[in-house]
Amino acid sequence: MIQQYHFSIDIKANKEAIWNALWDDKNYRTWANVFFEGSYFVASNLNEGNTIHFLGPDKSGIFSTIKQHQPQKIIHFVHHGLVFEGKEQELDEETKKWTGTNEIYVLQENDDFVTLKIDIDLMDEHVEMMQKQFPVALDIIKNLAEKH
Repeated sequence: MIQQYHFSIDIKANKEAIWNALWDDKNYRTWANVFFEGSYFVASNLNEGNTIHFLGPDKSGIFSTIKQHQPQKIIHFVHHGLVFEGKEQELDEETKKWTGTNEIYVLQENDDFVTLKIDIDLMDEHVEMMQKQFPVALDIIKNLAEKH
């Protein structure tokens, strides 16, 4: 079963610094390493409608579409399927269970800080791991953003 989960953190940095902490290649590799060592993404750019591959060192992972992107405000990914050795795979029965799931990053300005909110659809078998790892990743993002 798939359910949406919410994670958030307050960061004392401007939206540009937070966005950079999230999506700059070096910074992404730093915080995404929490989930899978050597993680990175490949996309021609982060424009709406483009495909993005979230990969590990062996060039395997998932491919997604960027449904919405307003820099320093929101980015919304819709996950579609698996990537193996850099190539998008046909959907199989297991993949069809989660294809179409969402991962949304939103920055919300407050008086003295910016709140980073993440809404993510998770399959039951990933919930426990993500509930442990997302707070660690958020702390890394916060530290990267607040350094600037």
